[in-house]
Amino acid sequence: MPLARSLSMTSLNGLPQWEDEDLPVEDLLLFEVSWEVTNKVGGIYTVIQTKAKITADEWGENYFLVGPYFEHNVKTQVEACEPPNPAVKKAMDSMKSQGCQVFFGRWLIEGSPYVLLFDIGSAAWNLDKWKGEFWDVSNIGIPFHDREANDAVIFGSLTAWFLKELSCQFDDKPNIIAHFHEWQAGVGLILSRSQKLPVATIFTTHATLLGRYLCAASIDFYNNLDQFDIDKEAGERQIYHRYCMERASVHCAHVFTTVSQITAIEAEHMLKRNPDVVTPNGLNIKKFSAMHEFQNLHSMYKARIQEFIRGHFYGHLDFSLEKTLFFFIAGRYEFSNKGADMFLEALSRLNFLLRVHKTDVTVIVFFIMPAKTNNFNVETLKGQAVRKQLWDTAQSVKEKFGKKLYNALLKGEIPDLNKILDRDDITIMKRAIFSTQRHCLPPVTTHNMIDDGNDPILNTIRRIGLFNNRTDRVKVILHPEFLSSTSPLLPLDYEEFVRGCHLGVFPSYYEPWGYTPAECTVMGIPSVTTNLSGFGCFMQEHVADPAAYGIYIVDRRFRSPDESCNQLTQFLYGFCQQSRRQRIIQRNRTERLSDLLDWRYLGRYYMHARHLALSRTFPDKFEMEPSAPPKTEGFRYPRPSSVPPSPSVSQHSSPHHSEGEDEDEDERYDEDEEAERDRQNIKSPFSLGVLPQGKKKQHGEYRN
Repeated sequence: MPLARSLSMTSLNGLPQWEDEDLPVEDLLLFEVSWEVTNKVGGIYTVIQTKAKITADEWGENYFLVGPYFEHNVKTQVEACEPPNPAVKKAMDSMKSQGCQVFFGRWLIEGSPYVLLFDIGSAAWNLDKWKGEFWDVSNIGIPFHDREANDAVIFGSLTAWFLKELSCQFDDKPNIIAHFHEWQAGVGLILSRSQKLPVATIFTTHATLLGRYLCAASIDFYNNLDQFDIDKEAGERQIYHRYCMERASVHCAHVFTTVSQITAIEAEHMLKRNPDVVTPNGLNIKKFSAMHEFQNLHSMYKARIQEFIRGHFYGHLDFSLEKTLFFFIAGRYEFSNKGADMFLEALSRLNFLLRVHKTDVTVIVFFIMPAKTNNFNVETLKGQAVRKQLWDTAQSVKEKFGKKLYNALLKGEIPDLNKILDRDDITIMKRAIFSTQRHCLPPVTTHNMIDDGNDPILNTIRRIGLFNNRTDRVKVILHPEFLSSTSPLLPLDYEEFVRGCHLGVFPSYYEPWGYTPAECTVMGIPSVTTNLSGFGCFMQEHVADPAAYGIYIVDRRFRSPDESCNQLTQFLYGFCQQSRRQRIIQRNRTERLSDLLDWRYLGRYYMHARHLALSRTFPDKFEMEPSAPPKTEGFRYPRPSSVPPSPSVSQHSSPHHSEGEDEDEDERYDEDEEAERDRQNIKSPFSLGVLPQGKKKQHGEYRN
């Protein structure tokens, strides 16, 4: 028997190395298969798009993404080219000769990976035949009315056909790794295994089908994981065939992975298999050359949001914008899964606390969740028009005032301020003031909702009475559309808007990972998450005191809903009590956590999954080293030694600090010293050193 190739996680310049020089990595081809390659549907698109660069750096010309062909996506995102690999080209030509349309090119994203796209429509005439073949190998029947499942069968059959054509050229050599994402791509995995193709397979579930459905039904999901009759629940929701496709994919894969520990627990009960590897989701982190550039961006985009607020609340602008905080929640409109229900209840309680303590802080909360609308709300558009008119009036009066002042100073005179403005100027200003009078409250939504009587967010706002009254310290704005820099209302894209806000709030009940708080973190914006989200669990594991770093984790797993809501309210109230300096300190700390979420660190988990798949598929050719699994021991941010940024964490009995206390904090907080300590705590990307035996740190040792 030939010597097995030893798989090691050691690296040179960030790339994996094989210990056997006679069997180079160039022999291997990696195919990553997903319905969301060049086709944005949900969060998986973000995973694949952001991970492409580090994977392309590792695999070079041997990395290919496989997805469906949609002309409108390809025209704007893909540059056509010829396949560099002759085996890939030959397999494509073979399929084309039999009537299938296959498109090849480079995806125009960071890393410019190759993409192989199958035209589902051109192969739809094979659907009945392929559904029969799928039934023969799996006993899973697909209803004719489920368009998505039928498309998955066509896509999976084309993928398996391509892998078969490709593997035939390699004489059964172990040359191919195929990584499938989610159940829509799983048919290809099932067929590849049934045909005994020499392909190492990996399946990643980013969220279980049934888990999402059950949580959306307001069921106590996590406390009853072992109680569900899985088949019955899937059948009642008419997704039994999809569930079977997902579960078969999980059990057919050589390696099964999921994106977080909380989803691993869910998969164990829903899909009846423990994940082999947890592969956390990352982002491409771009560091600014100037350390505080992200703080400058916050100020710039906050000013743009303030302009929108001036228009939206015209006639009711009796609060100071300098003492106004902007909170937001964003994502798919899943009212309970995304935690919008708990967030609104907490806002009602926060409003009560701020009013009782007579605070001068105002909180404006944005709900960025797309829903069906007719168009912009007329009152909202009018507000921006009034704001612009007032600005133009002020500019014209300022120009006249400036000229008169300039001429008087040239003559060496101090102008009479009572005469510098004439009667016409006073009239213009009075008319401008009268135009700001308003006989209704500022709207709680920026658009006309198609079914506002049954909208859960609007109905909850009606129940709790947050109608943007003058006495309310918490104001609410529902923006039921994704943000765009071309919008006539709020001309900011999502990243700019996030940078301008103070706090992102995502108290999700079902969130396998949670890209929204992760995106806040890399932009230096504090966020609220939960211990039922993958991101929240990841941060609890890596950061000794997440709240000090601007990651507030609500306990929704081991507390009742009312207790969780009170905890969220306290987080929000504590944040409102912070001074401006405390918020700046906290944003600096939050931004330093971005290294934790960099694919250059998290990519090692995917690398380990691929190595494991090779060793399981071809045990006579590949073997895993015992030390190969990625380690996170010692990779932990300690609690900052300076004063905590949030008064709610400190021992002050009063919600407001004295001047002396702020000065004391100035003395104790040394940002450069803290930043250097954090840099030492995070290991450099791809260095997988293991702590010497007997030196393992205990949890308490990480605390200062």
